[in-house]
Amino acid sequence: MPRFDHLGVIVDDLDAAIAFFLELGFESGGRGFVEGEAVDRIVGLEGVRSEFAFVRTPDGSGSLELIKNHAAADTDGPQSEPANRLGYRHIAIEIEDVNATVDRLRDKGFDLVGEVVDYGNSYRLCYVRGPEGMIVELAEKLGR
Repeated sequence: MPRFDHLGVIVDDLDAAIAFFLELGFESGGRGFVEGEAVDRIVGLEGVRSEFAFVRTPDGSGSLELIKNHAAADTDGPQSEPANRLGYRHIAIEIEDVNATVDRLRDKGFDLVGEVVDYGNSYRLCYVRGPEGMIVELAEKLGR
């Protein structure tokens, strides 16, 4: 039976990406480098040398592998794509207080894609644009 393990996110500034997710309440996981023929064959590129760091939710329900490619790096740089662009566009995390979290993130230079909205009586939701254009949906369950 399949089990979700992690989602990989390619970043240019690994430390900034780690700090962003730690601010959201994630915990640090392992960190290291990968390279060599096996890695090249897996990802379909040549001469790969990548640094990675895992961040995970405190309850262990999910993790992200943040990856900085030192060799075979993307030369186009990060793109701040709109929320409707095809492909993986955002990750969603449930948090305790959307408003306080948005205030903390704004103090660190991050902002909303749209607005904070109460979706009926179920969730307070918003999209935040994090480092390098990544979109994170914040969800606060209402009426706990």
